[in-house]
Amino acid sequence: MERIAKFEKVSFEQFEKDWLKNFPGTDAKEIYDNIVLPQRATSGSTGYDFYAPSKLVFEQGKSVLVPTGIRAKINDGWVLSIYPRSGLGFEHRCQLDNTVGIIDSDYYNSSNEGHIMIKISCDAHDSGHIAEVGAGDGFAQGIFTQFGITVDDNTDGVRDGGFGSTTK
Repeated sequence: MERIAKFEKVSFEQFEKDWLKNFPGTDAKEIYDNIVLPQRATSGSTGYDFYAPSKLVFEQGKSVLVPTGIRAKINDGWVLSIYPRSGLGFEHRCQLDNTVGIIDSDYYNSSNEGHIMIKISCDAHDSGHIAEVGAGDGFAQGIFTQFGITVDDNTDGVRDGGFGSTTK
């Protein structure tokens, strides 16, 4: 198999800024120190498991934006797609708010260091339903896919940001 990417942690400063914006009053340094880079569970696994940086609670009808502390250096011609782990979907109806997260290769150089953030909602039917993921447990998975471009493509724009930045 072709080796086309490398996961890294973002700087502590970037993580702390993003983490405390979403989880104020928590110990960002302790959480950062325990971040585990995504990895496949078996040699036949397609997806790289993203691990919860701390305990996560997904309440019915609410969204949680999770700064993972991870960025991916991806070769040109490849994309990283992010999906929820199957168990969260089947057991709790948890899903990504944008259905599939797309991490382009040029996101790595964004002003936020290419910090991958995953927003998940719990759409369970029963009122008060809660899904919990322990610190260090898998909560999402990423799959690398090769892509092509049209023969008349002449795009030369430069990215600086995430969430919709390529259309601004």
